Amino acid sequence: MLATIQSAALQGIDAVPVQVEVNTEERGEPKLVLVGLPDAAVKESDDRVVSALGNSQFKLPHFRTTINLAPGDIRKEGPIYDLPIALGLLAATKQMSPNLLRDYVVAGELGLSGEVRPIRGALAMASLAKQMGKKGIILPFDSAAEAALVDGLSIIGVRSLQHAQLFLDERIPPPEAPTIDLKAHAPSGHGIDFSEIKGQANVRRAVEIAVSGGHNLLMVGPPGSGKSMIAKRIPTVMPEPKVDEFLELLRIYSAAGHTVHGSLPFLQRPHRAPHHTISDVGLLGGGSVPGPGEVSLAHHGVLFLDELPEFKRSALEVLRQPLEDGEVTISRSAGKITLPCQFMLVAALNPCPCGYLGDPKHECRCTPTQIQRYRSRISGPLLDRIDLHVEAPAVTFDELRSEAPGESSAEIKKRVEAARQRQRQRMPKGSNACNARMSHRQIREFCRLDKAMADLLQKSMEELSLSARAYDRVLKVARTIADLEGDPELREDHLFEAINYRTLDRNVFY
Repeated sequence: MLATIQSAALQGIDAVPVQVEVNTEERGEPKLVLVGLPDAAVKESDDRVVSALGNSQFKLPHFRTTINLAPGDIRKEGPIYDLPIALGLLAATKQMSPNLLRDYVVAGELGLSGEVRPIRGALAMASLAKQMGKKGIILPFDSAAEAALVDGLSIIGVRSLQHAQLFLDERIPPPEAPTIDLKAHAPSGHGIDFSEIKGQANVRRAVEIAVSGGHNLLMVGPPGSGKSMIAKRIPTVMPEPKVDEFLELLRIYSAAGHTVHGSLPFLQRPHRAPHHTISDVGLLGGGSVPGPGEVSLAHHGVLFLDELPEFKRSALEVLRQPLEDGEVTISRSAGKITLPCQFMLVAALNPCPCGYLGDPKHECRCTPTQIQRYRSRISGPLLDRIDLHVEAPAVTFDELRSEAPGESSAEIKKRVEAARQRQRQRMPKGSNACNARMSHRQIREFCRLDKAMADLLQKSMEELSLSARAYDRVLKVARTIADLEGDPELREDHLFEAINYRTLDRNVFY
């Protein structure tokens, strides 16, 4: 008898349909044959399924059984086909009614005892089930909560193979659908605040501008000046993501397996801080079957690279496309995927290998050759894609001892949200609602310069040898500064401050 069950396969952060066909033949020796381009984990499904069937008091097939995962040109990976294969075997051997199977997408990993274990990509599979017009989706109970974020779909969370069989045989009512309240998942507090930062008024100002417009930020300063401390607090001044942004982010985390054994992330912007030993694949994404990397996990949030020159040159150079396009395309033998990665890059570095070049209280022991080699690890094209460069000097003793609290994250956040609101009102509906993502046409429309400002920018470009890309980014930063001050038009002081944030790379690196 032939039984067909609808399942899915992950391609990046999206799911594509996969049909699980189970056919039993009343001939030949008892044997399971699995075809359909499975990987090693899928090939091991027959052992898990046979043990789960036996330990759940079901009869095993007594004849040759062929299991086909269609279409055959898509690589199948992971243990997500255990549950649909087991249910297909039950239907093909007439131990379960096949009537309800056509109404659901099924995915889940089986333990040897028959328990159903969580999987990655549940949210993407639920979205696929809705697109296909299915009544619902049958998933492991621990994966059902994220799938429940898809409206208009029946979510069946099962704890065991026997539980799924009883539901499909209509011997028990549908399990209670899990629910999740996104407002309940909003962070009650980050536990850290900008008021804890001592001194560094210039850096705080640069952070506020960067967050308001979604600009990339580079901080240069000696060890202990507070660069990492400031970077950790940047998410506290960022607006909470909208629901659609959070769902997109959750799809990325689910596809990467971060929600399999943990709870759902809070409704907040991500802050990713990979170690400088990270590989190109770990940063950009990829693998034999392409998946999200750190740049995608930082989508709608912050990617913090501490000690920037210590990262491998090849790892830093792969950031060029993500920084420019807001997405990354990965091609492998298993397929080609495009992942979103609209993140805010925050980088920190020392001015030299020892960190004390230019520090009035510490002597720099680096030779000119060492300094040049250290600085050359960061290419000009990468620096060109960082909008604001700011110096973070060492904090004085008086600043450290001061008990006067600095401005809180909540106060900064109010100004940031007001600036973002002005950008949303100005941008066409449905377009990127932050200045860092403005197109060339939008720059010409919203960043008009009078003759005095045009002369100032021309002189600055000639003296600082700024590129055409830097020209656009200076105008975008100036537009953000004007938005923070509530000005509808650019003024000369806005432009001057934006230009000032482009001088550090020339002074330090060239």
